[in-house]
Amino acid sequence: MTLVAGVDSSTQSCKVVVRDLDTGEVVRTGRASHPDGTAVDPAAWWEALQSAAADAGGLGDIAAISVGGQQHGMVALDADGRVVRDALLWNDTRSAGAAEDLIAEYGAESLVERTGLVPVASFTSTKLRWLRDNEPDNAARVAAVALPHDWLTWRLRGYGPADESPLGPVLDELATDRSDASGTGYWNPATGEYDRELLVAALGHDCVLPRVLGPSQQAGRGISGLEPQGADVVVGPGAGDNAGAALGLGAVTGDVVVSIGTSGTVFGVSAEPARDASGVVAGFADASGAFLPLVATLNAARVLDAFARVLGVTHDELGALALDAEPGAGGAVLVPYFEGERTPNLPDATASLTGLTLASTTRENLARAAIEGMLCGLADGLDAVREQGLSPQRLLLVGGAAQNEAVQTIAAQVFDAPVEVPEPAEYVALGATVQAAWALTGERPAWEVSIVASPPVDTRDHIRSAYRQMAPSR
Repeated sequence: MTLVAGVDSSTQSCKVVVRDLDTGEVVRTGRASHPDGTAVDPAAWWEALQSAAADAGGLGDIAAISVGGQQHGMVALDADGRVVRDALLWNDTRSAGAAEDLIAEYGAESLVERTGLVPVASFTSTKLRWLRDNEPDNAARVAAVALPHDWLTWRLRGYGPADESPLGPVLDELATDRSDASGTGYWNPATGEYDRELLVAALGHDCVLPRVLGPSQQAGRGISGLEPQGADVVVGPGAGDNAGAALGLGAVTGDVVVSIGTSGTVFGVSAEPARDASGVVAGFADASGAFLPLVATLNAARVLDAFARVLGVTHDELGALALDAEPGAGGAVLVPYFEGERTPNLPDATASLTGLTLASTTRENLARAAIEGMLCGLADGLDAVREQGLSPQRLLLVGGAAQNEAVQTIAAQVFDAPVEVPEPAEYVALGATVQAAWALTGERPAWEVSIVASPPVDTRDHIRSAYRQMAPSR
């Protein structure tokens, strides 16, 4: 049996999945936690990867491995391969002002043309600009900039500070992939080249950047950073988390993934790069050689958490209540901007619940309004990616909330495309195993993804019509 491994180094934890190359069957898994916070010492990720690998039974018998990871995080290294300061993660908002400065200097249209992105605090370029302006001594020490998955791949291969790694601080051995490079704000997904002028505008000087690998390319051979070292193990290019999930789900052109987590994401595989000067749609690349236009919303599963808490029910009970109400919730409409919102860009907005009458104010209608409002917010994201040329043929609904029967049923009423719900799985790590197999064999594996629900299309236009009347226009 030939085994391949995939890693998902997410914000909360590190997951390792080991899979049979021939069948795609998951053989074993491991997990370790990450510390909380929006700025984290990358050493914690390396320790978690080692722990998760051990929890998965070790990696001594694998033939290939690839690392998926949270996008955008700034890992700044000095000439000795040491981390200059704690990595600023995607959810660290201190660089919002730096994003505004970059837009003022270059213009949104120009930046979208050059990078596919309008800067926001999530992206690496804005974090480097913050570093330049607020910690100039640290900025001056930066000899290389990596992303979380780049840095972990480098350490896995045995590189790092001389006293911590067998191969030492060879910065030119840093490698990344198209998907993660496209989230930096200084890489052009259309040309496949770094935009050094924008890097210098952010950091204040040029530096080493990871070489950008194609979908089937190898970062190298050998995982001398771990014991046993596995000298012949093929190391794949790695990927950003959303692109890794798309690979794990087997998404192809025409597929749109709707992910309901703490935040919500809507992204689809496209043959053409997105260029949205409004900044609503981020023009990322994917990990298969295509593109991955993406919309993020701030209010997703936590909306259901809030209403389950208010109604004093479990999530299953919330869903049962919602299914006992009629579509449209008796006129009750929730605009779920509890945490402000990113799509539309309304950071100071609050939620509203309107359309209530004495007759409509029931537990059932409140439960349905919560689910309808959350899904209508995600449907706005679907509209935005459509405006960038996507024609969804299938919606893949993922995330913990996607397993709720009411969410599945109501999604088929809110969205106007067929909805399928894949079985729950660690799709970022599974996508990394796809990369590992691809790098090992030269061919993308065609492993089956099990679908657990396919509710029939049952679009009820009045749900979104009522929502549009109440929601601020983007």
